[in-house]
Amino acid sequence: MAGETILINRAPVLALWASVVAERLGFSRDEALSLGKAVTGLNAQSKGQHLGIYIRTQARRVKSEERKLGQRDAVELMGREIPVVRTPEGVRAVNKDKLMSPESIQAYLESKFGERLAAVRAAMEELARSMKPDVLAARAFALYAQFRPQIPDGVKGWGAKGQLDLDLIRSLGSTK
Repeated sequence: MAGETILINRAPVLALWASVVAERLGFSRDEALSLGKAVTGLNAQSKGQHLGIYIRTQARRVKSEERKLGQRDAVELMGREIPVVRTPEGVRAVNKDKLMSPESIQAYLESKFGERLAAVRAAMEELARSMKPDVLAARAFALYAQFRPQIPDGVKGWGAKGQLDLDLIRSLGSTK
């Protein structure tokens, strides 16, 4: 469908794109959902600190609840180092003392994209498949920066919605 756009803020777009990238890099769908949401949270934290919305805090001690999760590891995705725990179900990103649930992340994406989720995911998957995994891994954030919704600069853009152009996403893969 030509001229397909959706009005949405950047956070769910980044979460979905990072999930699609993680899947292309070999993670299962559930693992990818967990990692994708973690990228979004880390990106928001960094941007919020830059804009003065969040105040940077000193490193904190590991709570006893966090120790119960087991041995921590890390996965790099889209320029972010994501703390993870390897569970019997696979890799799960960790946010403070909680594992990021793929089911809750899928519900989040469904609530933000609504009936357009499948179409947006398909466009992103087409773009991801157009590149070898190592090339995609190196270029994933730059690609996101090219197609993410345009919003006002600075604090005015925080949480603002913009147009996500599915044709633009698809076109980025046709020339790569």
